[in-house]
Amino acid sequence: MIDVLRDIGAIARALDSIANIEFKDFQLSKGQYLYLIRISENPGIIPDKLAEMIKVDRTTAARAIKKLEEKGFIKKKTDVENKKIRRLFITEKGAELAPIIKLENDYSNQIALQQLSEQEIAAFSQTLKKVVANIDDEWLSVKKGNKWPYLEKTKE
Repeated sequence: MIDVLRDIGAIARALDSIANIEFKDFQLSKGQYLYLIRISENPGIIPDKLAEMIKVDRTTAARAIKKLEEKGFIKKKTDVENKKIRRLFITEKGAELAPIIKLENDYSNQIALQQLSEQEIAAFSQTLKKVVANIDDEWLSVKKGNKWPYLEKTKE
């Protein structure tokens, strides 16, 4: 079996490393650009949904959110109907960075896909969406404490 996940992981780590270097001058550290752009794209998102979107646990998301808030990139607002819910919004300072993050993302896509035809890019995108869908439910299941059954097969 071809191990495409290694390649996907290598691509993701390389691009994340590049982005972290690119955004260091903007006082964004390790992966914070992801949170900032997702909040920009989804004003009023709650932290749990943001964590789910980025595929991190709530504690990791809470740390990143706290740092972004301390740096003045985002703000929390109490929900009007449910005072327990804190919604996330980008600040003016954060809004200045969002287009730069988008530019970096667009450039990363351009570089990564530069030798592919439009048809190859469309097919690749469609295939990746299927892979994401395959993993999404499993990710949620494992986050809720369930285990994958691969070890059970070794006991047979």
